[in-house]
Amino acid sequence: MDLARSPLALPFPAIPPIAGAVPRIARAHYKAWDRCDLTYIAFDEGTSVAGVFTRNVCCSSEVELGRENVAAGSARALIVNAGNSNAFTGYRGREAVEQIMAQVADHLGCAPAEVFVSSTGVIGVPLPKDKARAGVAAVLEAQPCSWEEAAATIGTTDTFTKGAVAQAVIGGTRVTVGGIIKGSGMIAPDMATMLGYIVTDAAVAPDFLQQCLSAANRETFSCITVDSDTSTSDTVLAFATGKAGNARLESFDSEGADAFAAAIHDVCRQLAHLVVRDGEGAQKFIAVHVRGAMSDESARRIGLAIANSPLVKTAIAGGDANWGRVVMAVGKAGEPADRDRLGIAFGGHWAARDGQPLPDYDEGPVAQHLAGAEIDLEVDIGLGDGAATVWTCDLTHGYIAINADYRS
Repeated sequence: MDLARSPLALPFPAIPPIAGAVPRIARAHYKAWDRCDLTYIAFDEGTSVAGVFTRNVCCSSEVELGRENVAAGSARALIVNAGNSNAFTGYRGREAVEQIMAQVADHLGCAPAEVFVSSTGVIGVPLPKDKARAGVAAVLEAQPCSWEEAAATIGTTDTFTKGAVAQAVIGGTRVTVGGIIKGSGMIAPDMATMLGYIVTDAAVAPDFLQQCLSAANRETFSCITVDSDTSTSDTVLAFATGKAGNARLESFDSEGADAFAAAIHDVCRQLAHLVVRDGEGAQKFIAVHVRGAMSDESARRIGLAIANSPLVKTAIAGGDANWGRVVMAVGKAGEPADRDRLGIAFGGHWAARDGQPLPDYDEGPVAQHLAGAEIDLEVDIGLGDGAATVWTCDLTHGYIAINADYRS
């Protein structure tokens, strides 16, 4: 498919080389496209790893093996296959992943469990072992590439490359946190996006790296939705090479730990927003702010009910200030809510308060806000102190066109 670049696209940032991590790309010819589709990142010995994975019970072998191996906390390599998700492929799919792990491990002289594999694309087609073997052989000998080239290679229906970068100072040592991600459809919480990879030169203990990633995931990747569908392959991995030379972060008691955790959160937030900005067919980036709920988690669930509502998303796509659809979505969320305390605003303009429309409500400023590409929707439940923000996009004809034609 020849997809037009999203109107919400942002330029790829200047992610510098990260010591201890070298990306390379090659063509495995998984699909009939004229582009690289296999990404390899080699990590120096001593690299820590952490990960969060999809909760979809029909997940791929890549997810199963990644979930098993991340517990050991050590990584030497990452392989990402684009064009074939290798999900719902039984023993043949697992054999293909194990073949890749063994091939890379033999090249690096490490344990296969230190090689992490991800695949993305069409579900139900086994990853062809011959193409994978040849592709891996090629990428192992390829020249190093830029992070933007790596980001382009992991994409499928993405219309622009997605990356983020942040820095932190740990005990006088400046460290870099960079990330790339792919995803534009089949995006919903209960893990993350589709495939995202964060790399830092900081020295971080695996357990603390996992703590930082999991905390960031709860407020970023698990707060975005494009279409409410959770992929079989969703994976976010974080790698810390330790080459910056800082004193290793062991916990939040370590000097600079707060700054590092903030940098991880910042990169995750940037990447999560980029996925929504590339939502299939998206024309508008929507932030749903919920406050006054009984708890933060309740606010998040209400926000997701709003963000996943086709009626809300299509109304915003059409610039229609139909706040009644928001009322409907709040009511169906299954969370505590009181119709007579509810307030709804678009772009800071309140349409309803205390369960009824404002007598002096002027739809003009709201319509003007909805005509833009950046939409803010605020909902006050009026019951407690719980708050959360969820990000989504509008639902247009483009989403249908892309997904009706996805396999062809």
